[in-house]
Amino acid sequence: MLVILPDVTAYDDGRVACTGDELIIRHYYLSGAKHIGYPEIHEARQVPLGAIGRWRIQGSGDLVHWFNFDPGRPHTSHALVIYTDARIRPVITPDDPAAVAAELARHGVNVTTGQEAGLY
Repeated sequence: MLVILPDVTAYDDGRVACTGDELIIRHYYLSGAKHIGYPEIHEARQVPLGAIGRWRIQGSGDLVHWFNFDPGRPHTSHALVIYTDARIRPVITPDDPAAVAAELARHGVNVTTGQEAGLY
């Protein structure tokens, strides 16, 4: 007998979700979400946001970092930068960055802290 278990969502604030298999960044593209499997993520870096990063509601100012749509970002002080093999690095500002970082680490993602050029 084959039993299929549902995909459990461990974190979901409406813009960012961590499921059993992937990180989902909603409102990433103009028309939808970005799905990144945990094995694809090399590092998630917790970084402080300066004025430039805080006022970036969506998109990119440097063609390296891409912010999903988050109208509350100006009131946020920290972000997570997601490193994959792609040139563009997604930048997320979840409601609870520590919970997302813990969930990523639980799935084997290297979570670090530091600075990130272009986000000040």
